Amino acid sequence: MIFDYETLKLIWWAFVGVLLIGFALTDGFDFGVGMMLPFAGKTDTERRVLINAIGPTWEGNQTWFITAGGATFAAWPLVYATAFSGFYIALMILLFSLFFRPVGFDYRSKVADPRWRNAWDWGLFIGGFVPPLICGVAFGNLLLGVPFHYDDTMRVEYTGSFFALLNPFGLLAGLLSVSMLLMHGAAFAFVKTDAAVGERSRKTVLAAAAATVLLFVAGGFWVAQLPGYRIAAMPDANSAFTPLAKTVEIAAGAWFDNYARWPVTKLIPALGIAGAVLAALLALARQARLAFIASGLSVTGIILTAGMSLFPFVMPSSLDPKSSLTMWDAVASHKSLGLMFWMVLIFLPLIIVYTSWVYRVVRGKVTLKDIHDNEHTAY
Repeated sequence: MIFDYETLKLIWWAFVGVLLIGFALTDGFDFGVGMMLPFAGKTDTERRVLINAIGPTWEGNQTWFITAGGATFAAWPLVYATAFSGFYIALMILLFSLFFRPVGFDYRSKVADPRWRNAWDWGLFIGGFVPPLICGVAFGNLLLGVPFHYDDTMRVEYTGSFFALLNPFGLLAGLLSVSMLLMHGAAFAFVKTDAAVGERSRKTVLAAAAATVLLFVAGGFWVAQLPGYRIAAMPDANSAFTPLAKTVEIAAGAWFDNYARWPVTKLIPALGIAGAVLAALLALARQARLAFIASGLSVTGIILTAGMSLFPFVMPSSLDPKSSLTMWDAVASHKSLGLMFWMVLIFLPLIIVYTSWVYRVVRGKVTLKDIHDNEHTAY
């Protein structure tokens, strides 16, 4: 192997992070546009403008989510198994809400009846609002600790419930996820549309950016008061060992340990705030493309903040801290990580190049005239 086991564990932590950020940056603005649809589009034609803004690319964007799930299964099998045990109902709700997207995109324009189209518009709203909410709630509960533990035979037992996930901090994290992707989606719509739809999108950027900053700062102060997790002792990081082989301490403020250890990482949450503020200022200045880039930087900073706060934990356990899953002990074998590393190194750049080419082909604004001139467009 060209890399030792410890290095590959770090590389795969970064790979999963890149995939999650890629999902949030691409499919995230699809979610945001879906949330805006019943409100930013006042007429059927205006709503078709918004749908056609994301119609050519939403399917490709959603593959980032599938790839992130597959990478989690391949690199962190214990995390995948435990998450689907603990968050099963939440993940099923997420999955069923996603069903509204392909069906809504494909069938909305098949019937001209306003009631039919309005129903699918609200279906697309659900498909845009529910997944970010659930993902945010899930991340919030990771910082609180998940009620599971492993026995001596490494069988996992989860003792929580779906409604226990809907606690105040989890809901705040969910609303933060919704607001940041609404900001990102509105910024994308501001780039892709004009006239009244573009103006409503611009105003949505302002409101969502303000909400994102307020919720992110509030969440930061809340996390500072939460008991955090830190590893007190563990076997050599370059070896394979089970989660139960380590010792974990719980201490107030421990989620901020990494920022004290590596001061440069304080720039990450600063990026989350600065990006949202800059997106709002650029929207005020009607600089649509720059506002979209700034909103993407904010989304990246917020997701990296969650990852850096948790590092090296992936799924902390509130029942038995040593059962907590980390990037050191929840991973696949050295050989598996090495083989998959080369696969990612080959195919991820190809995916990025292909995706960039697709966006170049469909660049340009979608206008009311485009919809009127192409009444039989798929969307």
